[in-house]
This record gives sequence, C-alpha cells and structure tokens, in this order.
Amino acid sequence: MTSREETVTTTPEPETIEVQTMQRSAHRYNPHSGAQRRTAILVAAGAVAVLAFLIYSGIHSRAAAELRLKQRTEEAAIPTVAVVFPREGAHTQEIVLPGNTQAFSDAPIYARTSGYLKRWYFDIGAHVQKGQLLAEIETPEVDQQLLQARADLDTAQANLNIAKITASRWQDLVSTGSVSQQETDQAVSNLSAVKAAAESSAANVRRLEQLQSFEKVYAPFDGIITARHTDIGALIDAGANTQPRELFHIAAIRTLRLYVSVPEVYSRGARSGTQAALTLDEFPGQTFHGTLVRNANSIDIASRTLLVEVDVDNPTGQLLPGAYVFVHLKLTDETRSVTIPSNTLIFRKEGLQVGLVRNGKADLVPVKISRDYGNSVEIVSGLQPTDAVIVDPSDSLVAGMTVRLSNPPAGEAGR
Repeated sequence: MTSREETVTTTPEPETIEVQTMQRSAHRYNPHSGAQRRTAILVAAGAVAVLAFLIYSGIHSRAAAELRLKQRTEEAAIPTVAVVFPREGAHTQEIVLPGNTQAFSDAPIYARTSGYLKRWYFDIGAHVQKGQLLAEIETPEVDQQLLQARADLDTAQANLNIAKITASRWQDLVSTGSVSQQETDQAVSNLSAVKAAAESSAANVRRLEQLQSFEKVYAPFDGIITARHTDIGALIDAGANTQPRELFHIAAIRTLRLYVSVPEVYSRGARSGTQAALTLDEFPGQTFHGTLVRNANSIDIASRTLLVEVDVDNPTGQLLPGAYVFVHLKLTDETRSVTIPSNTLIFRKEGLQVGLVRNGKADLVPVKISRDYGNSVEIVSGLQPTDAVIVDPSDSLVAGMTVRLSNPPAGEAGR
C-alpha cells in the first residue's frame, strides 16, 4: 500500500494555478515598472555625480593646499633684512690722524775698543753737546800693542835709513865700475822692501792709535741721554764675534719727527709745505704747529695709505719723543662723506662692500672708508644718503637676491 501511494502524482488544485497565472500577468503588464526603473537610474547617476564631486573637491583642495604650501615656502625663503640710511656728514675740511713723535736724530752709542769702563760722566736725562766726553774705557792690551807697534816702527825706520845710505853708495860706485850693476840693483830693491815694511809699521801704529782714541766716548750730536746701559768696571767687548753692548742712547729733540699714514682718498692734500696742527691729551687746549716736509710718493698696498713726515720745532723740549699725538691736516678740497654703522660692512675677497636694497632686491656695492669711529665708519665713496643699507648682512647675501624689509625707517621707506 505504501508503494502505491508513492506512485500517485500530486496534481495541483485548479484554484492555485489560477492565482499564480494572475500574478504573472499582473507583473508583466504593471504600468508603474518603467517609472521605477528611471528613478533608479537617476538615483544611481546622482550617487555617481556626488562621488565624482567629492573626489574632485578632494583633489582640488589638495592641489590648492600644495600651492599655498609652495607659496609660503617661497615666501619663507625670502630673507628679511633691516636697513638704515646713511647719515650725511659735514663737508670734511680737515682730517685728524694719530701719530707718534720721534727724535730727529736717535742713535745708540757703542764702544769701538775692548776694555773696562773707567768712568762715565752723564746719566739719563742729561743734555750734552756734540763732542762732549761721555765715558772713558781702560784698554791695557791696546796700550801695550801700541807700544810694541811703535818699537817695530822705530826698527823699520832704522832699517830704512841704512837701506837708503847703502843704495845711494852703490849707485855712486857703479858709475866708476867699483861694484857690479847686479849688486847695485839688489841694494835698490832692498831699499824698496825696507821702505814698504816701514810704511806697514806706521800704518799699524796709526790703527792702534785710533783704537786707543776710542777709549774716550764722545757725544756725536747735541741731544739728551735717554739710556745708560753700563757702569764703572763693566767689561767692554767690541769684538766682531760678539754682540756689541750699547753704552748710551742719545736723542736730539730740538726738532721732532712724526710719521703719519694718510688715507689714499686724502693723499692729494698731503703736499710738502702743508701746515699741520698737533694736539696731545697731556696738553689740553694747547696746539702745536708742524710742517709736512716730505712723503713717500707711494701708496702702501696693504693699508692703502700714504706715509708722510711732519717736523715740529721743539726748542724748549716740551714735547717728548714717543708721545701719542693727533695730527690735524687741512684739506685743499672739501670731501663729502656719509656715516654708517660698522655692522653693515661686508668683508670678502672682492674687497670692502655694503649691501643695499633696491626695488626689493639686494645689491652689493664697494665702498671706501676714510675714518673709523668704532661703532660707525665714515664712507667717502660708494654711498648716497638715499641708499637703504642692510644691517648685519648674512654670509649668503648675493647681488640680485630678493629680500624683504623688516623695519623701513619712518618717512624714509619710500625713498
């Protein structure tokens, strides 16, 4: 019975089949299905557009951010500098230069003979005249050598006298045939040799007399003893193989010399005969007068200065050698100059320069200094009062570099 039941095929009921047929027909012929499809397409297209907009906005914002970053980086790379404007100075009619006074004649006094100091007559600060005796030296060895040389000279002169007599006699005898010509020639030749020996002995005596005369040390010119480096009993060694020892030092101070280095820009005013005024700190309110007597006629390449000599009359000895003085030199032409701070200068292989700001860019210009005041310097060439000078320029500053001003001076920024 079970197998029979399994073989029976289940047949759907007529009512169920009719319902399914109606549902399929209703789905196939639904009038709203096209509108729904279009709505779905529009929704999908809108979603795609929104997604594309979001992607575009992200890319655009990122590009804008990169552009802003690049601009800010470039702006940050522009150095910011502070500037000052040169201060115009008064027209220069004179320059003041430092100098040191020197004695017109200054000489160390050495001994020319060896011995022991017997006596000295002047100490430091003493005024002496030319030819005045300063000291005496005992030279026993030279004295004995002189005695021996004089004895040798006497012997040579005795030999010379007998040689003269012999030669004269032989010349008389040869004319009568009493002696041969050969013997006469030998006598004459012997006379010449003895005469030369006598002259040599005389020269040696004169040499030793000169050495003996150096036992007395005299002043070579009028002046003042500025140093004494010997005393009684001191050994004096004038040998060529030893370092000579200075006995005295003498200086002539009735006229003093001053050597002054004049900057190249003012060298035209350093002419011989130009009058100069001198001032010293130890003589406040007092002015001394000198004359420019000569110059080197050559500019020193290292310092760019002209060396000049100024002579000053000092009859009373009020001015002392070695004093520090200020020399005021008058200029024939007025010189225009400006003053800038010292921290604006640039020292490079191209020479002394300063940095300027022109139309937002840096420019390097060479300058020439006339005077250095420490915190500031006076410039006579290369700058105008309207130039914006960069303060504390960096080592990387080059011409043509774009720069930004941090503190343009009020009222002058537009210049």
